[in-house]
Amino acid sequence: MLKVGLVSISDRASSGVYEDKGIPALRDWLAAALASPFAVVSRLIPDEQPQIEAALKALVDEEGCQLVLTTGGTGPAARDVTPEATLAVADREMPGFGEQMRQISLRFVPTAILSRQVGAIRKQALILNLPGQPKAIKETLEGLRGADGQVEVPGIFAAVPYCIDLLDGPYIETHETVVKAFRPKSAQKKPD
Repeated sequence: MLKVGLVSISDRASSGVYEDKGIPALRDWLAAALASPFAVVSRLIPDEQPQIEAALKALVDEEGCQLVLTTGGTGPAARDVTPEATLAVADREMPGFGEQMRQISLRFVPTAILSRQVGAIRKQALILNLPGQPKAIKETLEGLRGADGQVEVPGIFAAVPYCIDLLDGPYIETHETVVKAFRPKSAQKKPD
C-alpha cells in the first residue's frame, strides 16, 4: 500500500492564526484521484528549515513514505525555505516536476515564475513541493483540460506512479477521470 506524507509549511497556520487548507486539499485530491489503497501521515509545521528537514527525514526514514507532498514555502520571501530544506535532504533532484508545475501555473498568473518548487528523491521516496493554494495544488497535480475535457497540459501526478515504480514502491493506479497515470507499455500491469 502507498504511504503518503503530507507536509503543510506555514508559520501562521502552524501557530493557529488561521486554519490550514493545504493538508485537507491534498487529502481530498488523493481520495478522488487514487484507485489504489493509500495511507496518509501529516505534519503542520512553521517555515523553519531545520523543522522542514526533520519532518521530511522522519516521513521517509521512519514512517516509510514512498511519496511526500509539501505545500507552502516555495516563494522568494526570506521565510520561504521549503526548496532549500528539500534539496538538503535529497539524494537526487528531479527538476522536471518543478518545471511542469511552473508551466501549468503560468497559464493563470505571470507570477508563477517566482515559484521555486522542486522535486527530489530521498532513498525510496519521491518528494514534491506543491503550491500553497488548494486551487493551484489541484491544477498542478491534475493538469489542465480544454473545453472538450481532453488534457491540454499534463499534470505532474501523471508521472508519479511510474516514478514510484522505478523506486521499487507499490504499483499505483489512478481514476482516469481525475488524472491518468502514464507508464510505458512494458511497465503496465495486465488487468486481472
